[in-house]
Amino acid sequence: MKTLSRLVVSVAAVLLGGCLAVAPDLAPPEAQPVRVTTTFDQLEGWAEGDPRPGFEVFLNSCQAIGRRDPWVEVCAAAREVDAVDRIAVLRFFHTHFQPHRLQKPDGEVGGLITGYYVPNLRGSRTPSERYAWPLHAPPEDMLVVDLRTLHPGLSDYQLRGRLEGRRVVPYYTRAEIAAGKGALAGRELFWVEDPVELFFLHIQGSGRIHLENGEGIMVNYADMNGHPYRSIGRLLLERGAMTRDQMSMQNIRAWAQANPDSTQALLNENPRYIFFRELPGEVENPPGALGIPLTPRYSLAVDPRFVPLGAPVFLATTWPMEERPLRQLMGAQDTGGAIKGEVRGDFYWGLGEEGGHYAGRMRQQGRMWVLLPRGD
Repeated sequence: MKTLSRLVVSVAAVLLGGCLAVAPDLAPPEAQPVRVTTTFDQLEGWAEGDPRPGFEVFLNSCQAIGRRDPWVEVCAAAREVDAVDRIAVLRFFHTHFQPHRLQKPDGEVGGLITGYYVPNLRGSRTPSERYAWPLHAPPEDMLVVDLRTLHPGLSDYQLRGRLEGRRVVPYYTRAEIAAGKGALAGRELFWVEDPVELFFLHIQGSGRIHLENGEGIMVNYADMNGHPYRSIGRLLLERGAMTRDQMSMQNIRAWAQANPDSTQALLNENPRYIFFRELPGEVENPPGALGIPLTPRYSLAVDPRFVPLGAPVFLATTWPMEERPLRQLMGAQDTGGAIKGEVRGDFYWGLGEEGGHYAGRMRQQGRMWVLLPRGD
């Protein structure tokens, strides 16, 4: 292990002292949040809405952020508020927070709002003809190089790789792992019956595995192989397999059922592969990136370069595949590999079939306001 640790440090040093030092302009510039200070009466639907569920989510977030600046005082004040009194909750936000409208560098205020959920999968702890598709814990042969301590412009970047002789090369892709590459033997947590449902679990990041004895076990994102995410939905659009109006998780599933001989090749077009961990006990909702259990319909995944984790976010969008307004206060409690940009959110819809019904159809336009402590 000491030798491996020295190798990791050496790899990082080579990366920093080599291509980054020779061509420092290749390092990505530090992201600058694009926020426009505004007022509560500019939030679409704020006056008519009920901030109490969002307030409860913020109180939950205070478990993680309540001892950090600039949240110490505002979290302390929140604990003194009568959470069932709508007027008291409104007064709390108006007193302690300043709304900031999020916008893109070109001034565009609209952005993409998608949805995610916790799927249910039938599975087993042992493989069989029925349960043939494994969920893996992180492999022992994967190197993780954290660059945040080595270069300020790379604070959000980690590298995944493996040793090939004396060289460090990228870790195996989804297709290579499916072909048996990688030190994954013995790292299987569960085996499930449907490769497409397993693929969706990789996208969602958390799920419940239902065993034949009736036990339900939550699994959660542990790591990934370091390759970029590629949308198979976008590929189906490009190939004319369905139209944009037809695009949904449900229709992707239907396409796979109708094209079983082409399904695995399509799934392998996304080189990213997710590794999982088993959560202990009776976990109802998985923890997000903040480490706090997510709240169905009130937790939001964001890009933390632009929205601080734990901050309240007011979202103005529409219900999935409808024009009915969906305007409410939420909590920035999670992140995602595909959630990138100033005005970008992923709406957590909750568990099982109902959560999947909405999450799989959600691809709406929306506006976002982040609420930050006054003076920040």
